[in-house]
Amino acid sequence: MELLGLLCAALLCATVAQGKPTLKKERVHHEPELSRQAHEDNKSYQYDHEAFLGKEEAKTFDQLTPEESKDRLGKIVDRIDSNTDGFITTAELKTWIKRVQKRYVYENVAKVWTDYDLNKDNKISWDEYKQATYGYYLANPEEFEDATDQFSFKKMLPRDERRFKTADLDGDLAADREEFTGFLHPEEFEHMRDIVVLETLEDIDKNGDGHVDEDEYIADMFAHEDGGPEPDWVKTEREQFSDFRDLNKDGKMDQDEIRHWIMPQDYDHAQAEARHLVYESDQDKDQMLTKDEILENWNMFVGSQATNYGEDLTRNHDEL
Repeated sequence: MELLGLLCAALLCATVAQGKPTLKKERVHHEPELSRQAHEDNKSYQYDHEAFLGKEEAKTFDQLTPEESKDRLGKIVDRIDSNTDGFITTAELKTWIKRVQKRYVYENVAKVWTDYDLNKDNKISWDEYKQATYGYYLANPEEFEDATDQFSFKKMLPRDERRFKTADLDGDLAADREEFTGFLHPEEFEHMRDIVVLETLEDIDKNGDGHVDEDEYIADMFAHEDGGPEPDWVKTEREQFSDFRDLNKDGKMDQDEIRHWIMPQDYDHAQAEARHLVYESDQDKDQMLTKDEILENWNMFVGSQATNYGEDLTRNHDEL
């Protein structure tokens, strides 16, 4: 892949972002955020249907007839029932939902694998990744002399190398599928999360003091233009910084506070969705679901992440 194209794309993104100064940047790493719609329970499925939108490959359940949807949903239920006792517990549903979420990550890695595995040995060495990503720059450094520091590949290369070595658990400088997945999606792996925190700090800490103060926090998501007034959401974010980001009230965030901000541990979206689906479909109120109960409420399930935004209903059973 040509690095010049990547640089141009990065600079274009920056220009677009600066052209919309009120566009809020999201740095929090979590499962897809649940819908902003009010949760109306059995009055509407809009909340569930919007809970996991944003995936281009997602397809809605109405591509199939109700009969086809119910048939394929029934096969999925059999797979969710891990102990084959005929009942779906909240824990089993949560496990399935997390599996669906994780599958997106591995599918993404599969799509780009051949771009980096240059010698086709089913591993990606650091040298292969460096050549595929930075080869053009390394061969033609003069073309990038005027690039801004923000997009300087001289800084990005050692940063990538640091992340690659952290993901390379066996230290052989060659990533297998799991290690490369950790490299590309570090927020998904516990042993990579310190790197995510450190990279976030480096991105936002403009004065290089090792902390993120309120102005740096705001500047990361909002660019002032012509001294105009701040939007209301920016004022709210300033309050968020004071009340919830700066936990020790010293006027700045350290790495622990940044971790608490971008990787919140106090809310499990998969658990919440699983509980919601059980609550809405559990006709006999035994805290478990039978296949019949799920199929009776199939319209909710095909629009939830339990069926990969409805996509699983359009896949062959063998693909699941």
